[in-house]
Amino acid sequence: MKSSIALVTLGGICAALTACGGSPPAPAPPAEPTKPPAASAPASVASVRPGQSAPTAQLVPPAPAVPVADVPKYVDKGRKDPFNEVQLTSSSGGLTVATTKLTGIVRGPRSVLALLETPDGIGYILKPGDTLGDGRLMEIGADNVVFAVGPKPGTPASRVVLRLAAN
Repeated sequence: MKSSIALVTLGGICAALTACGGSPPAPAPPAEPTKPPAASAPASVASVRPGQSAPTAQLVPPAPAVPVADVPKYVDKGRKDPFNEVQLTSSSGGLTVATTKLTGIVRGPRSVLALLETPDGIGYILKPGDTLGDGRLMEIGADNVVFAVGPKPGTPASRVVLRLAAN
């Protein structure tokens, strides 16, 4: 009786190993060398009889997989369109740090931010490392900010310091 239980258990283990990939798969039979397809005319051309014209191929556009929903349009009502790219150009050839004005410094528990305004009245909120026009904000002091302005051809790199206006 004990030997039959051992055989059943051993048979179950063998079946489990075989099902889990315990034995390697049988090798695939060798593939026959492929022959190049014989040059034959398509069925539609082969079925054309002498004196008949061959049917023309028609391209059918694929049907859209998902119906396109109506996309809402932005109505500006006299305001600037927020979806258009911001134009940072002025009559002098672009936004420069020297033409901006420091309007405020905001100190928080984790960060310090500088509030700047362009001559056009557009405001920017920057942290150290951000770029604005031709410069990169290097540091924010108690009442000033320091920018590293990229060199123009023929001039060395310079630092521009903007100070808060005294009221």
